[in-house]
Amino acid sequence: MTPSIQEGLEEIRRRHGADSVLRVERMLLGKRSDRHPLQKQAKWILPGLTSKPWHDPREHEVLRPIVEGLEKLHPEIKAEFLQTSKAGALVDYGHYKGVQDDWKALYLFRKGQEVDAAAQYVPQTFRFMKEQIADWLCPLLEMHFSTLLPGARVAPHCDLWNFTINLHLAVDIPSDCVLRVANVDHCWEEGRCLLFDYSYLHEAWNAGDRARTCLLVDLWNPEVTLAEREALVLVVQELRRLTGEHV
Repeated sequence: MTPSIQEGLEEIRRRHGADSVLRVERMLLGKRSDRHPLQKQAKWILPGLTSKPWHDPREHEVLRPIVEGLEKLHPEIKAEFLQTSKAGALVDYGHYKGVQDDWKALYLFRKGQEVDAAAQYVPQTFRFMKEQIADWLCPLLEMHFSTLLPGARVAPHCDLWNFTINLHLAVDIPSDCVLRVANVDHCWEEGRCLLFDYSYLHEAWNAGDRARTCLLVDLWNPEVTLAEREALVLVVQELRRLTGEHV
């Protein structure tokens, strides 16, 4: 733990209480043997959070307005995205493991900031993000339209941590598309949301004959406190500064 992290955590303790960042400190000292076998590849596991790969999208009361709002807005989201995709606005998706040219993205939020250029392409989606989702977006991650081209496959992997969870709105879904998390397969249902813990081993593929698009939103896990959010951003940003982006 660096001096700047120690100083930052101490400042958070002064404002939020002596025990406010205990779980974050335990995370930094934790061993990978203390986690589920299907989370072994994840960089960080915040202890004390409910550990399960799949979440019912409506089980978290604080996230329910986001889920229900996105599903209600789905026809408009799909229409404006399809128009945008025809305009060639998508770029190759840059995952922390590399870039995959059969996986495309349109970013609305990235590196802690709204991507203002997206407002001209998907204005209703962008507006909903600003008005309804902004408080739950993790500034360490992103919100984007994710498009897998026909035949594309995302290899099995764990994402970096468990203190955020991944919400998918199924925007445009052909047949033969699968999301597998912790060895359990789900097929996206167009217009509906899926919610899962992507610190568990997961993969996805599109065996259909046209592109598969979901709106992916990186949300804070509702069990993470405001003090812990602040501490986690501090820790990860400092480690990224010292070691690069892959933290």
